[in-house]
Amino acid sequence: MISTLLVANRGEIACRIFRTCRELGIRTVAVHSDADENALHARVADTAVRLPGAAPAETYLRGDLVVKAALAAGADAVHPGYGFLSENADFARAVLDAGLVWIGPPPEAIEAMASKTRAKDLMGIAPLDAADVTEADLPVLVKAAAGGGGRGMRIVRRLEELSAALEGARAEAASAFGDGEVFVEPYLEHGRHVEVQILADTHGTVRPLGTRDCSLQRRHQKVIEEAPAPGLSEQLTEDLYALAVQAASAVAYVGAGTVEFLVADGRAHFLEMNTRLQVEHPVTEEAFGVDLVAEQIRIAEGHALAADPPRARGHAIEARLYAEDPAHDWAPQTGTLHHLAVPSGVRLDTGYTDGDTIGVHYDPMLAKVVAHAPTRTEAIRRLAGALDRAEIHGPVTNRDLLVRSLRHEEFAAARMDTGFYDRHLAALTEPTPDPYAPLAAALADAHGRSRFGGWRNLPSQAQVKRYAMAGEEHEVRYRHTREGLAADGVRVVRAGPHLVVLEVDGVERRFTVAAYGDEVHVNSTRLTALPRFPDPTAQLAPGSLLAPMPGTVVRIADGLTEGATVQAGQGLIWVEAMKMQHQISSPVTGVLSALHAETGQQVEPGTLLAVVQETSS
Repeated sequence: MISTLLVANRGEIACRIFRTCRELGIRTVAVHSDADENALHARVADTAVRLPGAAPAETYLRGDLVVKAALAAGADAVHPGYGFLSENADFARAVLDAGLVWIGPPPEAIEAMASKTRAKDLMGIAPLDAADVTEADLPVLVKAAAGGGGRGMRIVRRLEELSAALEGARAEAASAFGDGEVFVEPYLEHGRHVEVQILADTHGTVRPLGTRDCSLQRRHQKVIEEAPAPGLSEQLTEDLYALAVQAASAVAYVGAGTVEFLVADGRAHFLEMNTRLQVEHPVTEEAFGVDLVAEQIRIAEGHALAADPPRARGHAIEARLYAEDPAHDWAPQTGTLHHLAVPSGVRLDTGYTDGDTIGVHYDPMLAKVVAHAPTRTEAIRRLAGALDRAEIHGPVTNRDLLVRSLRHEEFAAARMDTGFYDRHLAALTEPTPDPYAPLAAALADAHGRSRFGGWRNLPSQAQVKRYAMAGEEHEVRYRHTREGLAADGVRVVRAGPHLVVLEVDGVERRFTVAAYGDEVHVNSTRLTALPRFPDPTAQLAPGSLLAPMPGTVVRIADGLTEGATVQAGQGLIWVEAMKMQHQISSPVTGVLSALHAETGQQVEPGTLLAVVQETSS
């Protein structure tokens, strides 16, 4: 019987596992890097152990330190969560060799499925040989043999791009997983990403537990997931179940796992088996009324699966809330998360709380928001409504993209595939800021000033404030009067520091306002208060290339020097942030007049990397 469990992970998955442990009466142990000393998962555990190390992202990869922490804290079991060491067979062996219970499959099963190429061999599928790829094989997908999460993956549509894609995927895979092996497989343009959740006990039972659709992806990383997968025929569902059981049985699997497929033209194409819990596991839990973490623990304790499998009850949809800017190449964002709150009626899995810092070392996912309802249509409406009304104060997020995706007619009709964002991203990220948000921000800021002589008997000049909103500057004007604050074109019904009510064309509109220095949030619109008189020294030369996020310069284009001619769209500099490489391209055809970036350089957002001077046509 497990009494104390250490989670060899961080963030929302550690917090989520701790929640189940508390319900089961199991004491919890967290591990943390120096960067995570005050993180939520370290605070909510019964005990926390520091993992020493200079690089915060690497501390969670030190299996020897994690096992040492478990023994020091008196734990008798280790749960790996997902990512980091979760699919590391050597770590599983080290846990077992230390006399601890391993909440996961046998090391041999992890080893067999850890490499996607070996997994395909087990399923009788041969990957393409990169040296033999021809035009007829295109498009193809270069893919890391180890790990997941979209890292180490590149789509190749032109043969001359294959070599660079292989090089970039190897570098990213080595950085993220410590293994630079990649392989090539056909890329199905309009396939759906469908997976099967499985549970297997030590008594020989392997049980498929429904399907999930994870087709909405960015950079091959899932964004919106749902269960059950909509629109599958009964025969196709049975085929998926049979293939999933075949994969699990082939490696004598035990515990919770996921078998992933691409579905196209009514056929299932095996992708890989993940020998761990998936990020999207909550949709299965909500749809089937199960606790998969509790099932993992019971299986590890030797219990058999219940004789009667659970049945789906309604539909569940999950959206991953990221601190990132989808309109600018999904660039991750950092800073302080001032406030995060979602309406009741949905599930929130998060590793953050108000005031926490979103740093540069880890994945930028803030939370998973999950809605369950009797039907898919109701679940979509519930989740979109909750996200729309959520209060998210801090860096730029993908919240608006999620809401628009859920409300898109293609998603509503379950006609989506993995190319959804390739087709619709521009429309889904089109700025639609509230035109009255700057005025509401200004009126909230001006609240109370009229008490100190803000109004005059004689008409006076309007007060002026400037805000940046959706990449543009907005100037607003208002006046202090005997009756209070006033603005042209609207009636100010109420103006307080946190609530402004305006009557626009006879309709009252309410604006909640929260200010954190120059950062202002009005309903779901994010603004930056600007100085009244711009700093003339802050102007940048045309063609300046700035670092879009904090990170490390990991690559500069071969032969790139000052004075070189570059083409519009040509990749010049690559910055790595949160284990993903971000390409910075030339905005125009011209001459590289300045190159400030150096390989290995640490950069902050806005760091000047290079300048391209456009040539006249």
